[in-house]
Parts: sequence; C-alpha cells; structure tokens
Amino acid sequence: MRHNKKFNHLGRTASHRNAMLANMACSLIKHKRITTTVAKAKALKKFVEPLLTRSKNDTTNSRRVVFSNLQDKYAVTELFKEISVKIADRPGGYTRIIKTGRRLGDNAEMCFIELVDYNENMAKEKATKKATRTRRSSKKSAAATTEAAPAAEAPATEAPAEEAKAE
Repeated sequence: MRHNKKFNHLGRTASHRNAMLANMACSLIKHKRITTTVAKAKALKKFVEPLLTRSKNDTTNSRRVVFSNLQDKYAVTELFKEISVKIADRPGGYTRIIKTGRRLGDNAEMCFIELVDYNENMAKEKATKKATRTRRSSKKSAAATTEAAPAAEAPATEAPAEEAKAE
C-alpha cells in the first residue's frame, strides 16, 4: 500500500529527477525566474525552499548541505552572497508560481517560477496601484486635459516657422 506517499515522480527515475531538480534550482538561483511546467514548478518549489532557508545561516555545514544538493559552486556562492541577504527577514514563501497558459506542442500547462524578492515588475505594479488609489478630483482631470491640449498645438505652430526659415 502507498499510504501517505504523495510525491510526484514526474515520470522519471529518482536519479534523473534529482538531477533535473538540481539543475532547475541552479537556473532559478542564477536567473531569478524560469519557465517550466506547473508540475515541475511545484516539485521545484518543494526542493528549493528548504535550501533557501538553509542559506540564511551562513555556516560551513549549511554550505556543504546546499552544495550536496545543487552541485554548482557558482550557484551556491550566489545563493549565500546575494539571495540570502534579500530573504533574511522573510519567514518563508521565497518563490512564486504564475501560470502562463498552455504549451502549443503538447498542451502542457506552463508557468514561470520566480524568487519573490527579485521581481521588479511586480514591485512597480504594486507601487503604481497604490498611487492610482488616491482620490481624483475634477481639478486634476481638468489640469490634465489643459496640459494635453497645448502639447498637441505646439508642433502645429512650430511647423510653419520651420518652413519660413527654409524659404
């Protein structure tokens, strides 16, 4: 019986699965965002989040444990030097999975998985959303329309002046 064995094997042997997850984790650490299938992203999230938690404590033992899983010294250096500094105050949830649709070839559900603290686009969107939540008055909208009208007229008045200079 397979009671309480809820591990997704991803259609691979154990050694192939471990190597694939280690390679994907190294790519995620180096590039901060990768595109993959949803099933692989969920498996990668379970694989990489304990490593990110371990990187907060920069000791020889934690470096050896992380290196035994990743087998890439550049990824381990990046993880302990840059990423651990950014995630130091975060209690967990270091990655985010965002679904992007289905792949054309086999209709597999695709997504991208990224490190939460490294997504500048989402941070900018949050900042603009906070700015747009302010109450708009009729004075601001009237000022915006009056500023747009002279800008549209300015090129029209400059064009005859340039023609006069050319003659």
